[in-house]
Amino acid sequence: MSAENATLLKTPFYDVHVALGAKMVPFAGFEMPVQYPSGITAEHNAVRTACGVFDVSHMGEFLITGPQALEFVTYVTSNNVAGLAIGQVHYSGILYENGTFVDDCLVYRYADHIMMVVNASNKDKDFAHISQYLSKFDAKLEDISDRIALLAIQGPKAQEIVAKLTDVDLDTIKYYHFTEGKVAGVGPMVISRTGYTGEDGFELYHDVKDAMAVWTAVMASGQVTPVGLGCRDSLRLEMGMALYGNDIDDTVTPLEANLGWLVKFKKGDFVGKAALEAQKAAGVPRKLVGFTIADKAFPRHGYPVFVNGEPSGEVRSGTMSPSCQVPIGTCYVPTAHAVVGNSIEIDQRGKRVTATITEMPFWKHASHK
Repeated sequence: MSAENATLLKTPFYDVHVALGAKMVPFAGFEMPVQYPSGITAEHNAVRTACGVFDVSHMGEFLITGPQALEFVTYVTSNNVAGLAIGQVHYSGILYENGTFVDDCLVYRYADHIMMVVNASNKDKDFAHISQYLSKFDAKLEDISDRIALLAIQGPKAQEIVAKLTDVDLDTIKYYHFTEGKVAGVGPMVISRTGYTGEDGFELYHDVKDAMAVWTAVMASGQVTPVGLGCRDSLRLEMGMALYGNDIDDTVTPLEANLGWLVKFKKGDFVGKAALEAQKAAGVPRKLVGFTIADKAFPRHGYPVFVNGEPSGEVRSGTMSPSCQVPIGTCYVPTAHAVVGNSIEIDQRGKRVTATITEMPFWKHASHK
């Protein structure tokens, strides 16, 4: 084992992945399964047609408590936390003062506290960034990532499978809502109707000590396929869902990334507000777009993009879509050119290939409710 691998963290499900023959790769400081022997396409199709289970225990979770927990999270994120009902979740941005992304996140509103879920690779950076604003609020911020195991059960059959493991009436949990209850006889845990695939499904946040009990019960159904990071990426890209480090990063604002709906200017002050107001007034210079390619050319991340013969950045995300059966990708183009049907060119190892700007999501038959 290399020195690099020796320092990698392992999720509570690591031994299971290895026993199942998963290909393990370094990801966000963890050893994670990128695929199992059946392969990425088979795993992708299992999620689209039946049910897959992802180990996403590498994700980061922050607990925010105190009298001004809500005000604090409202200030350090772009969406309006006060607009959430208790038991509701929303997607949001953590921004720098200049309006670009520190990270994207989920915000969970409980009766007496808030949980933020952040990307594993950004966890420490996120924690340091938002901590600098704590002194303005009567609130406490705690990183509880090490205490939580997280499984995402995704696919059109997810409810049928999870329903057999819990007394909770899953019909009462709407999309982007959550509750607390027992699954597989352990808990209580958070049962959240969320995911990163476009399909119906649940994310189960539970104590690390219960991890194997939950995994064993889920797999005992005989209806769930273990799936890795490879198909997680192809599934989310088909849905036009942003990935930090690809589609969004610290050079991009929500207005440029077609995530303006995450920015609630009327809620009061928040980090990055002034910069975003200025960008909105001046005109957003570029937009993230989706594209498809008629040829069987694979649009890899980093390939140069050209608009009317002029350089326009690079491919941010790209794959051969298993569901749509065409090459798909994302890139930034000048706002004036960001029109469905317009052409761009992708430089594929010295050969320019024509691509067409396409409405996202690419896959329009997902089962999420």
